[in-house]
Amino acid sequence: MKPSSPYNLADLDLFKNGAPWAAFEEIRTNTPAHFSDEGEDGSGFWSATRYHDIVKVLRDSETFTSERFTNLEEVTPEQEEARRSLLETDGARHRAMRRLIQFEFTPAAVARYDNFLRGLTASTLDNAFAKGEFDFVEDVAADFPIRVLAKILDVPDSDTGQLIDWGNRMVGFSDPEHADVLINSEESEQYKNLPFRSPAALEVFEYGDELRRQRLGKNGTDLVSVLVNSEPSDGIPLSDRDFHTNFLLLVVAGNETTRHTITHTMNNLINNPDQLALLQENPELIPWAVEEFLRYASPVYHFRRTATKDVDFNGQMIKKGEKMVAWFASGNRDESVFENPNKMDVTRNPNEHVTFGRGGPHMCLGNSLARIELRVMFEELISRVDKVERTGEVDFLRSNFVHGIKRMPVKVTTR
Repeated sequence: MKPSSPYNLADLDLFKNGAPWAAFEEIRTNTPAHFSDEGEDGSGFWSATRYHDIVKVLRDSETFTSERFTNLEEVTPEQEEARRSLLETDGARHRAMRRLIQFEFTPAAVARYDNFLRGLTASTLDNAFAKGEFDFVEDVAADFPIRVLAKILDVPDSDTGQLIDWGNRMVGFSDPEHADVLINSEESEQYKNLPFRSPAALEVFEYGDELRRQRLGKNGTDLVSVLVNSEPSDGIPLSDRDFHTNFLLLVVAGNETTRHTITHTMNNLINNPDQLALLQENPELIPWAVEEFLRYASPVYHFRRTATKDVDFNGQMIKKGEKMVAWFASGNRDESVFENPNKMDVTRNPNEHVTFGRGGPHMCLGNSLARIELRVMFEELISRVDKVERTGEVDFLRSNFVHGIKRMPVKVTTR
């Protein structure tokens, strides 16, 4: 018999007001091998909610594979192959594909964007602060990282609105406001072989194909040129599917997580004015405070793995083929690792959060870029604001995958 709990992490209503921190705490404490039902047929998934269990799952790709998909949706072998990207690849092929672009995301590589980011941040904040009252998501958090992505892909700023729209429609697959078709609906069956079952993916593929046509065989240094003009180290060329799904991954991952971290951090600083004041008085703390921004925001709730064999997990037998979900958000509030985990502490040290994963083959490639974006954004923002207050409710994304904020109206008083 599978262990019971008052909380079902498959229930989207549990996430309608943001992260269910109390539920995560109860599960960590009382159900270390937790099962969530997804249907009357007994389907569902196991959850790793404790920090060290999460790290163990992420690092053991032989036992907990990504090849069988990394989101909660149960997919067929046909769907797996049609949607497979870097995220859903393990072993030698994963390493070869990762090497194609990893050098574009090293700390040294992203450091060259510092001056560009300073100018971009100033422009974003100038435009937003001139309004006095504005939606922080639309005017700051969404505007900034998507323009960074445009720079990396070498596409015009005029395309950024479309890139944001595509990201919203795909990542918002469970939110009626954003999804073209909800992922569990009958209508979505016609899109079952597309990432997120979203017709927006077809538009992203078409956009990427045009960029590929323009840059194939040329000596560009942008990320698209690197993808189309380089061969993986395993000697297996990128197929059309490989290009499509990995280009789509760049569009989504390069925007959504940093955007939501920026919004959550502003919201968290409003809720913790003592921490905002500390950073205003001591701006030299901001580079390290970025780690607390990331821990406290936890912009991605989870990634899924699948057991490749029967394995004991905290006294519970996980059977081959069953889903195991690593809940990053829960791990970031694990009281056995973080003292007073529900308190925002920008001086917290050490701060080995799992927001990007923690080691393991799938640790987020863009972690250095995200860190520099957050550092520059808040160095500039905090130096300019006297007071920030919300003027309305925070509107959360209906999702148990992305811990997102759709709208956050604010009023800013500058120094």
